[in-house]
Amino acid sequence: MSNQVQPTRHRQVAGVGAANRTTSPTVDSWEPAYRYGVIAADVLCTVVVVLLAGVVLSSRVASFTPLPLIALEAVTVAVVIGSLVLNRVWNPTVLGQGAEEFRRLGRGVFGSVVALGLGALAANLPGARLWVFVVGPAVALVAFPVRYLLRRPLHRARGEGRCLLPVLAAGNVETVTDLISRTRRAPHLGWRVDAVCTVDGRAEIGVELEGVPVVGRFGELGEQVRRGGYRIVAVTADAYWTPRRLQRLAWDLEGTGTEMVVAPALMDFAGPRLHVTGVLGMPLLRVTEPAFTGFRRVVKATVDKVGSALLVALLSPVLLAVAVAIMVDTKGPVLYKQRRVGKDGVPFTILKFRTMVTNADALRAKLQSVNEGAGVLFKMRRDPRITAVGRFLRRYSLDELPQLFNVLTGAMSLVGPRPPLPEESAKYGPDMRRRLLVKPGLTGLWQVSGRSDLSWEESVRLDLRYVEDWSLALDALILWKTFRAVFGGQGAY
Repeated sequence: MSNQVQPTRHRQVAGVGAANRTTSPTVDSWEPAYRYGVIAADVLCTVVVVLLAGVVLSSRVASFTPLPLIALEAVTVAVVIGSLVLNRVWNPTVLGQGAEEFRRLGRGVFGSVVALGLGALAANLPGARLWVFVVGPAVALVAFPVRYLLRRPLHRARGEGRCLLPVLAAGNVETVTDLISRTRRAPHLGWRVDAVCTVDGRAEIGVELEGVPVVGRFGELGEQVRRGGYRIVAVTADAYWTPRRLQRLAWDLEGTGTEMVVAPALMDFAGPRLHVTGVLGMPLLRVTEPAFTGFRRVVKATVDKVGSALLVALLSPVLLAVAVAIMVDTKGPVLYKQRRVGKDGVPFTILKFRTMVTNADALRAKLQSVNEGAGVLFKMRRDPRITAVGRFLRRYSLDELPQLFNVLTGAMSLVGPRPPLPEESAKYGPDMRRRLLVKPGLTGLWQVSGRSDLSWEESVRLDLRYVEDWSLALDALILWKTFRAVFGGQGAY
């Protein structure tokens, strides 16, 4: 993706003093190329997995003879691809961003397993059920990493200012400014606000918001889209927007190829809790309660237990090597134990490898004046209490590995909010106490979004977002991203 050539057509920005001004070129050419690349990758993964499974199983299971096997392979490929199509896994609006892409892919693969399983049961084919429960998971194990790898060059290109979707924002000054800031902080999501419309055109066309020109009024949105070729019209909060005016705007955008996105003005929820339904002819946005119980929580708890046990077994040589290094480096205990606050405010003892001198807690009061931490946190980039081995362990988060035992005992989860200190949680208001509705995590959104480089407000927002909108797909995405964040040492000190 990084070498995609963008079109040379430029959009002229209307307004006073803007005659000689142009914005970045549209990027329509890369969208179909990326989508077709994802489709080809999914189809190729499915075909390769099915063929390899056929080779392996035919050599081990007598019922898999050549002719029935070829037919079974063809049917399997068709069912998997058909399920992916039905679940809209290649919809351009979800490709390359967020957990929804992986959620749909998971639903598509699971749907194919169900369909193949029912077909095998109805046809009573010998060995077919074994085939179903081998091929389905194998397709998922290959397709998910391939999808992630396809994202990397796309996100890299977006970080360099390419392969971005041009956005025309329409709302009040505060909400539009917030949207511009968010898109700049997260270019990998693919939005670039190129122009703004306000209720009055900011009195004089040509005024800028955060460096983005105001090109017109709300009533001119349709005309601006046709003139500028924007890919998205993002409607943010403003008293001007009534249901009738939004409907009229949607009609104006028909046939332009521009997507209209409306930011809910009354809430900050996302993900699986939002459902759009029609009642009595009225479109309603339903917000369901966070799912703190049920089948998904059972799956999460099972993954925590099994995953932590496997990681302890696999990483036991590393755990032993770190323990030896700490004992050789400085005198004192290998493990550092600290009281933290867990689910529902229940305290527990967190385990870490010791990375500081033994009297680190006593020295903290003397260093409070040079605290660089956000909010109630105490952090220093060059903390003199950290040992030589400890600095290496912190950089790659190896000091956190003993927390796998906290996950095994049920006090923590593999993914969740950051476990707070008692003095931190004592200062929590009603909003922040929602972080305690779930188990704290060994990793979380804060871990893959900058860690100690985040502001206190951003850390809290990410934790609350996780509590409100968590899903199994989001957990899987966070775990995957954690490896990159840890090995890069980003935000760790």
